[in-house]
Amino acid sequence: MFEDILKEAAAQYGLSLTEEQTARFTLYYELLADWNGRMNLTAITEPREVAVKHIIDSLTAYDPALMKPGATLIDVGTGAGFPGLPLKIFAPAIKLTLADSLAKRVGFLEIVVEELDLKGVRCIHGRAEDLARDKKHRECYDIACARAVARLNVLAEYLLPFVRVGGAMLALKGRSYEEEAREAKGALKVLGGGPANIRPVKLPGLTDARAILTVKKEKPTPKAYPRKAGTPAKKPLL
Repeated sequence: MFEDILKEAAAQYGLSLTEEQTARFTLYYELLADWNGRMNLTAITEPREVAVKHIIDSLTAYDPALMKPGATLIDVGTGAGFPGLPLKIFAPAIKLTLADSLAKRVGFLEIVVEELDLKGVRCIHGRAEDLARDKKHRECYDIACARAVARLNVLAEYLLPFVRVGGAMLALKGRSYEEEAREAKGALKVLGGGPANIRPVKLPGLTDARAILTVKKEKPTPKAYPRKAGTPAKKPLL
């Protein structure tokens, strides 16, 4: 059963889930599996892989110092809801915004939020470059996070404009995290961020290197950023 697999994986990582959290994660998995055939939400569908590579992986980004009750978090390019929804299920007192550029995925996320009866969650459709120029979102969040969206120098241009001064961006990264942190030093400075703090993480049963990169927002992001949609990826800041 998915429930048992998830509990075991969480315990191996050092997390304790309540019955309510486990039930919500299980329903989330069932909805993901059901909708995946229609929408191709994820290539990962086997129960243990979903438990470890989606849910526990998302929860590696949990930071109690940042995710205090009432903290506002935007998950940019959230896809099927990772890491934002697992973080919300685990830390229900945060206020979550899920943003994605594909309207169909946003529709799926709205169904999940309703079915899981999650309060304090909104789902928005749009590209990061456009949303971050909207005064309703620009420098309005305590935390902006993303998983598997882009290299850090590109991702910073997507995320840091959403973050208020004093807040932070969180990037969930794979094996090249040290190289990406070095490569992004100039971009982080330009965009108002401090140096990337690296926290290596290890998922249960997996040997590949992973890390959470945290960048504090030290100064306002210049008005020129983010550049128009598509430009950050084509012409990354150096």
